[in-house]
Order: sequence, then C-alpha cells, then structure tokens
Amino acid sequence: MVIKGGISMGEAKVPGTGGNVYVPYEERTGNESIVYFTRDLSAAGLEKIYKKVCANLTGRIAVKLHTGEPKGPNIIPRPWVQNLLEKQLPDAVIVETNTYYDGGRYTTEQHRETLKVNGWTFAPVDIMDEEGTVMMPLSGGKWFTQMCMGTHIKNYDSMLALTHFKGHTMGGFGGSNKNLGIGNADGRIGKKMIHTAEGSDNQWSIAEEELMEKITESTKATLDFFGKNISFINVLRNMSVDCDCAGVEAAPVVTPNIGIVASLDILAADQASVDLVYAMSEKDRSHLVERIETRHGLRQLSYMKEMGMGNDRYVLIDLDNDEERILPCDAVKDVRPFGTWSNEKF
Repeated sequence: MVIKGGISMGEAKVPGTGGNVYVPYEERTGNESIVYFTRDLSAAGLEKIYKKVCANLTGRIAVKLHTGEPKGPNIIPRPWVQNLLEKQLPDAVIVETNTYYDGGRYTTEQHRETLKVNGWTFAPVDIMDEEGTVMMPLSGGKWFTQMCMGTHIKNYDSMLALTHFKGHTMGGFGGSNKNLGIGNADGRIGKKMIHTAEGSDNQWSIAEEELMEKITESTKATLDFFGKNISFINVLRNMSVDCDCAGVEAAPVVTPNIGIVASLDILAADQASVDLVYAMSEKDRSHLVERIETRHGLRQLSYMKEMGMGNDRYVLIDLDNDEERILPCDAVKDVRPFGTWSNEKF
C-alpha cells in the first residue's frame, strides 16, 4: 500500500451504504455505554452534566467548540461556557482551527476578529493551526492513515468536545464526530483532504457516505491521540438544519429544543442525540430528519461503529429525575415548539 500525504493509495476504495436509513434501537447489537441527559438548557444544566463525564480530563485540557461565524445566532451561549470554565475548568483553553471556506474565520487574523465580535474574550482561545500543521496518525482507516491538524493539538493532555448539535449542509447533522473530524483538521490541508477529491476543481466534491467516512476517520486521529482522556457533550438547542458555519444565513430554527447529552463514548453521544430527534413527533422532527437523511448523514454513526469508536446502544440516564433510566421517547415527550422555552438562563 502506497501512502501519499496521509491518504491510502492502495486498491480502489468504495464507500459504505445506508447513510439515509435510520436503524431502530432494537435492531442494533453489541454492548451498551452510559449516556447522561438533562432537559436543563442553562449554564447550570451544562455544569451539572459536565460533572458526570469530567473525571478522565487531566493535565492541560482543550475545550473544542464551534465559536461561530460573526454574530451567528445558534452557537452554545457564551455565558454557559464562561460559567463552566470559571467554575470547573479554570485552566482550560478553548481550541479552534481556521476554516476551509473563505469567511470570517478563514485566516488567523480574521478568526481573531470574529472571536472578539462573538464575545469569546473571557478565556484563552488557541487557533491550533496558527503556527503550522502536523500529520496525526490514525488506526483502522480506509481512506486515511494520517490527518493533518494544527500543531498545537499536541500541547494538550485531554479534550472536552463541547458540541452544539444541529443539522449540517453536507454532513446531515453535526455532533461530536463532526466537531472533532472537521473542527480539528487544519484549514488548508486537513479539511481539503476530507472535502475535496484529488485533482478536482470543486472544493466540495466529496459528499454522502464517502464524506461521512472521511469525517469519521479524521475524528479517529483525535481519539487515537487522546485515548481515554476525552469526553463528549452535545447541546441540542437552536437546531437549525444548517451548521454554525452559516452564521446569520442559517435556516430558521423550527426543531424543538431537547436538552443536553454527555458520554465518554462518542458514538453513544451522537447516536443518542440522533435518537432523541427521531423520537419526537413527525411534525417536530421532519425538517431535521430530512436534512440528515438526504445527506446520508447516518453513515457517520454506522462507520464509527465499524471502526470500533464506540457503541450505538446505551443506557440513557435522566439527571433531572434521580438518575432514572429512560428511553428517548421519555426524554422528548414534553418538548415544546421552538421559541417557547422559559428556562434558558443566559
């Protein structure tokens, strides 16, 4: 097998299938992981659920989140993150990388200005590819043997993936997998490896199952580096069908807010988030489900399982009710139409 720039150049590779088909829980096999859940969409709710998945975060901790395009309306509220860092992670650093598309975060200078506009001034923010790139190895990949990331990723001992769960223009949905797979790849080389077919003039020439697999393999490089010292939180709030990269141009939110999930298992965290969406009524879930399935985004989940990155079966623990074990349908039975929440404390 020939290796070129971290890309496996062996026999022709064929993407998997089924990225547009939702697999019900009863049809899944394998072990179960623990996933925590709270309906409390507030700074207190985020802090509460963080405490359930923080024991493995040691040393210098990176907090990977999407800080958003200028004035983007749907990102995780800054006061929630500020509260979490000040009370639980006083020495942690928010980490980001520059973008592949030309926007408010394309260059480091533009990115720094956008951070100021969006209010990310209460903690240090490390743009990890500011001073160059490094090829990070990954095991078990079909498309890649390495992923290009910012050199600064190697400065950290642990990582908290703090993710705004939402739709995504190309990925179908953006959970922890997308946050790490796209978000940790550097802005010029790594993101190009994921999004663009070699020799293509189309910047976005890779889509559907192949894209999901390449995002997932990129994430695997992060998981291989941090090992057990990584945790995952997904905030299911303001779930536009578009990613936070769309900023103020994102499609209006119509999907109800649900809550926050957290796990030490990335697949379980993303699978539970997707299951919560699918557990809602057809009217409430239709827009987001349509986005997920038309982009074949469910391949993110099945490929994570194939790569041994976690379990798609889990025990859902309700932190609002004495840590009772519940089902996704129990978690979403009282969701309200978007815009009617009264407990969002900014």
